[in-house]
Amino acid sequence: MGAFKAAAIQMRSGTSPERNAVDLERLVREAAGQGATYIQSPEMTGALIRDSQARAASFTSEDKDIIVSTSRKLAKELGVFLHIGSTAILRADGKLANRALLFGPDGATIATYDKIHMFDVDLDNGESWRESAAYEPGTEAVVTEINGAGIDGARLGFAVCYDLRFPQLFRAEALAGADLLSVPAAFTRQTGEAHWHVLLRARAIENGAYVVAAAQGGLHEDGRETYGHSLIVDPWGRIVAEAAHDQPAVIIAEIDPAQSVAARKKIPNLKNARDFAVNASSVEAPRLRGAAS
Repeated sequence: MGAFKAAAIQMRSGTSPERNAVDLERLVREAAGQGATYIQSPEMTGALIRDSQARAASFTSEDKDIIVSTSRKLAKELGVFLHIGSTAILRADGKLANRALLFGPDGATIATYDKIHMFDVDLDNGESWRESAAYEPGTEAVVTEINGAGIDGARLGFAVCYDLRFPQLFRAEALAGADLLSVPAAFTRQTGEAHWHVLLRARAIENGAYVVAAAQGGLHEDGRETYGHSLIVDPWGRIVAEAAHDQPAVIIAEIDPAQSVAARKKIPNLKNARDFAVNASSVEAPRLRGAAS
């Protein structure tokens, strides 16, 4: 397995999928021009829309989606693997999926992944999110092999944003052979400042894998604010590329699958893991003499 260049593109997606597709194309071309053959965009590349009615009116099925058609064209023209971190896709049952899509150098869809963990939280200062009110969660982890365009057998594990807080997903993918883990995201500024760097580095260290995390950044048209700071982390937990801001940008780093093999040999925790039971028995405090019954 040889080394290759990976890129994470940082965006500030607005409410128009058409305008976002133009921004996506510009950044993908910039990444490919710098030699990247695997290019990842952030969560909700197509649009970030808080209003439920406007959101329902903006998104469509995969075969009609402008982000999908733009990505197919770009992947084929540039001869790259283009990973749309996610975009909203209307399913056949009328529900929305927060869906990642990977396109090969021939423009074909290699794999898709629907975000499993829904961001249903109440943060400080009144910030509240209910992703499950808009999207149907996925039920399947996905690992796929990438071959071609100078990439020889890297195995990519999928995740999206809030999935980052569920280490069991990444462990399952690593055990299935993933040496490249993806975390495209639209982290809020509040949670990003607190946890973004440490969680991404932890997932890399725990699994002896590269982590590529393309992020949304800045103040968006719909009023939300995202953290930015797209990262690429190596299997030893070192940050090898970062957009140290929230502006649209391209970051690139070399991915060497041999480094994942080396890290797993040094710290073979994937091999050393053991099944265990949890004993969570409760112990009553002793009754004090003279206490009332």
